[in-house]
Formats: sequence, structure tokens, C-alpha cells
Amino acid sequence: MQIEYFYAAHSAFAYLGSRRFMAIAKAAGREIRHCPVDLDRVVETAGAGAFSERTKAHGEYYFGREINRWSEYREAPVMAGIPTHHFKDMTFPNCILIAAAEAGNNIDLLAHAFLEVHWRDDADLCDLKTLTAAARDAGYDLAPFVEAAHSDAVKAIYERNTVEAIERSVFGSPTYFVDGDMFYGQDRLELVERALKQPFK
Repeated sequence: MQIEYFYAAHSAFAYLGSRRFMAIAKAAGREIRHCPVDLDRVVETAGAGAFSERTKAHGEYYFGREINRWSEYREAPVMAGIPTHHFKDMTFPNCILIAAAEAGNNIDLLAHAFLEVHWRDDADLCDLKTLTAAARDAGYDLAPFVEAAHSDAVKAIYERNTVEAIERSVFGSPTYFVDGDMFYGQDRLELVERALKQPFK
């Protein structure tokens, strides 16, 4: 009885919906299956085009007004503008999350911590000291997972997550599946909540 959760460790809209999503899952008695993905590949394969190639107007709306409105609505504070290190390769933080989950941990709060420090505090998610501090504040010790995050086994899971997302027509982060029914975007969380109580026809 899981909710499948496809997202990336640096996703703005995954952050904005993160606490609300966890509360919805908990109330429904569902575990979250965390599936961090290579978001650039997922988005580009879906035909949306790379974020860096989109128009200035699109960027100002999508990464500006939309984020600010939802930040206020969800009470999730955000920094002004796009985080300094947002367009780095996010393989490492995504694989840290996978490694921690594979070790049997509930990583709900760890995933939220990464998202939050990136979008609230302009944190560099590719910096181990930054991740370690964020994890510690959320009640986790990252040390046992660092080596595993670089392993072929964890990278293979990351690749499988990405391929699965593409094959299931995921086209952005966050995407939730409730019993096979796909909901894209944290602005669909109220529909996710309804689906957990009463599936849509």
C-alpha cells in the first residue's frame, strides 16, 4: 500500500508540496515509495525541452510567480530567485536518498530536508558537508550512505527509476501514483488526497 513518488532532490514544486504530501500519506496509512530520478532526462524525453532553453517569460512565471504563490499558500518559505547551484548534476543527492532508503530507512524527512535547504537557504546539494548538516538537523546520519551513493548498485536503481518514469509517461517533478493513477504536480495533492479516500472513476 504505497504511493509512488517520482521527483528530484532539487525540485521546487516537490519542495512546495513535500510536507503536505507526507501528511496526506500518513493520514491515509500509506507508505511513500521514493523514486528519485534524473529530472533533466525525464523532462526532455517527455518533449518539454530543457529548462535552460525556455524563454525568459516562462522562467519568470514558472520559477517566479508560481513558486511565490505556492510558497505562501503551502507556508513553505523560499529564497528569492533560483538557487545558485540549481543547475548542477544532481546525481549525488538523489543517490544519497536512494542509498538511505535501500538501507531500510524511512526517508520522508530526509528528502524534505534536502528540498528545503536548497530552496529556502540556497544550499548546494552537491556538497557533502551541506547534505550532512541538513540530514543531521532532520535526525539522520548520512555517513553510512555516502559510499553506497557512489556504488554501481545505487546508480543502477537511479537509472531504473528514471527509465521507469519515462516509460510511465512521467513528465515532471513531483509526480505521484495512487494505485496506478498518475497525478502530476504538487497542485494536484488535493486530488491525491481524494483518490486515497475515494478513487476516481
